[in-house]
Amino acid sequence: MKKILIGTHNKGKFKEIAYLLSKKYKKISPISLKIKSPKETGKSFFSNSRLKAKFFSRYVDYPVISDDSGLCIKALKNQPGIFSARLAKKHGSFLNAMKFILKKMKGQKNRKATFVCSLSYINNFGKIISAEGKLKGNISSKILGKKGFGYDPIFIPEKYKITFGQMLKSKKIKMDHRFLAFQKLKKKIKI
Repeated sequence: MKKILIGTHNKGKFKEIAYLLSKKYKKISPISLKIKSPKETGKSFFSNSRLKAKFFSRYVDYPVISDDSGLCIKALKNQPGIFSARLAKKHGSFLNAMKFILKKMKGQKNRKATFVCSLSYINNFGKIISAEGKLKGNISSKILGKKGFGYDPIFIPEKYKITFGQMLKSKKIKMDHRFLAFQKLKKKIKI
């Protein structure tokens, strides 16, 4: 069986990417190999996903797929953006980060937001290919639902009335920003 390292320490992301990948792969986590995460020094989702893929590929002799993703809120000048996970870390949890965002959004008429995901795949020869997926939506007025992970409970995708936190996982996983990025990546490589 072919191996692939999914370059993330986020269990929710790992599960989503593992689900999208073909069953022919044995999905390996950097946690099981005791590999720490690199410092995210990139200025974009694209550069951070490539940075992570290159970093993790130094430890294994099989392909790596890495993701960098986050929530860009129009009224907050597209923040937290690439700092989405770091905002949660700063506030102690995603729950606290969501409360912080909703407080900042109080009274805002413009609740437009975009979930962005950049996926980078690096093969055994160091060739790297990336693709980006974007999903538009709105920020809810309160935290809704216990499903999903990260900022899912405050994001309502366009044409929907419920948050990702309220949506069945089987539905969310076939439409979110990570899925969109993966579909683009699949067109560029056999994965």
